[in-house]
Parts: sequence; structure tokens; C-alpha cells
Amino acid sequence: MRFRFRTLTALSGVLVLSAAPAMALATATTDTEISLSIFAAVVLGLVEGITEFLPVSSTGHLLVATEILGLGGTEESDRALDTYAICIQAGAILAVLFVYKERVLQMLDGLRGRSEEGRRILLAVFAAFVPTAVIALLIFGVVRDRLFGPSPIAIAWLVGGVAILFLSRNGFFKRAGVELNEITIKQAGLIGVMQALAVWPGTSRSLVTIIAGILVGLSLRAAVEFSFLLGLITLGAATAFAALSDGATLVETFGVLTPLIGLVVAFVSAVVAVRWMVAWLNDRGFEIFGWYRLIVGALTFGAVGLGWL
Repeated sequence: MRFRFRTLTALSGVLVLSAAPAMALATATTDTEISLSIFAAVVLGLVEGITEFLPVSSTGHLLVATEILGLGGTEESDRALDTYAICIQAGAILAVLFVYKERVLQMLDGLRGRSEEGRRILLAVFAAFVPTAVIALLIFGVVRDRLFGPSPIAIAWLVGGVAILFLSRNGFFKRAGVELNEITIKQAGLIGVMQALAVWPGTSRSLVTIIAGILVGLSLRAAVEFSFLLGLITLGAATAFAALSDGATLVETFGVLTPLIGLVVAFVSAVVAVRWMVAWLNDRGFEIFGWYRLIVGALTFGAVGLGWL
């Protein structure tokens, strides 16, 4: 327990506070424009890749890390940073394609009518994506205006941490359930509705979809894999929309090199994180993520109270 606590404290400190030295490297080129240094791009890529598929919220970590880095300050640079944060998700998407390439190929065979199991899973992924997209479009404006800040993110981290610990200690994640090849459209749709809750930064899309999957009757292994596969289309749609809408602003503000570096770093770190998470859950369970969320939420509240965020 002592080793686990020290490990969690160190990890949370790295993800939330290690970006501080990069503040000096995020240099202002004029009074109103800020460039993105290579070091800052690497830090943001690491944060995205490590946290995207873990149940700890990548959006929350990226928003806090951006605050710590001291980036933004103008409407144009803020918009470019938002686009950058979304576009480096492409690295995490590629990581899932790499780790789950056999399942993705099976889904493509299902699209071509060559695999009934692949077709079922592909339809389930789209059935989950549709309600998420509709609900997110309806509520995102309100969420962006009221919940995109360190304090709301910290609240979401703390609530999620308590929920994980409560569910873990009551055997929720050990429930028996069906495997992914038995998922129904109804089950997938319900997961998609619940996924929309993750629009609140700090909540974690991964956490919500895994809990939802178990609630509708999937096994933990099936819920985790479906969460990753659903992330492909959900994150892919968000990335494509951001790139088409604001890609020119991103390149004009930060160039090509730093976004590309962030994407590559996100890919490598996401591959490591996904493989580690699957192995960890098979052997040890969810509690580590609950404790982590409590620690990082408390640290964030402390930083807000001290005026650092």
C-alpha cells in the first residue's frame, strides 16, 4: 500500500505539475502571440497519449497542463491550442488501430460481408456513436462555457475517484457478462447515451463507457475493448472536425513540426498506456485509478487555492 501511494503521488505530480519547467519554453513571439515549443509539444503529447484511454480524463489533464504551461492568451492562440489538443488525439487513435489491428480488420471484413461477428461489432460501435454525437452537440456549448476550468475538472476527478473505489469494493468490475461478439444494438446504444456524460472534462470517456458496458451486461474485458473501439470513431470524428474547421489556424499559429511531434509522442505513449491498462486490469483491478483521481483532484484544488491555476 505504501509503495502504491508513493507511485500514485509521483505519477499524479508528473502529469499535472511536470509541465511547469516548460513555461519558460512557451515563449511569446509578440505581445499577443505565443509559440508552442518542442518541449511543450512533447509534454502535451505525453499527457494526451498516457491519459486518453485510461479512466482519468485526457481532456481534463490537457486543460490543466495548458494552464500550467502558460499557453494561450489571445483568441487565435486559444483556438489553435484547442485544435492542437484535439488533433493530437490522432496519435491515440493510431495507437488503438495498432494494438487492436486484428479486431479492426475483422470489423472491416464485417463491412464487406465477410465476418458476421465483425459486422455485429461494427454496427454496435456506430449505434453507440450516434446518441453520443447528438447529445454532445446539444450540450457542448453550455459545458464549454461553465465547466472548462480547473475547479470543475477537479470536482469531476474527485467524484470519479470516489465512484471507482466504491464500485471496486462492491465487486462491480468483477461481474459476469457477455463477450464482445454477443453485444446487441440496444446495449451499444445505452453505452453511447452514457458516453455523452464525458463531455464534462475530468469525467473520462473511458471510465463512463466501461462502467456503462458492465451495467448493460458486458464483461469487464468486453467493456474495455468496446470502450477502445468506440473511441476510434468518437475521437476520430472530433479530430476530423477540428482539423477541417481550424486546421489552417493551427498550422498558421504553431507550424507543422510541433503538432507532428505531439502526435507521434501521443501515439507511442498511448500504445504503452493501452497495453499496460489491459494487463493491469487483468491482474489487479480498477482501484489504482480511483486513488489517482483523488490525488490529482486534490492537487488541482490546491493549485487553484494557491493561485497557480
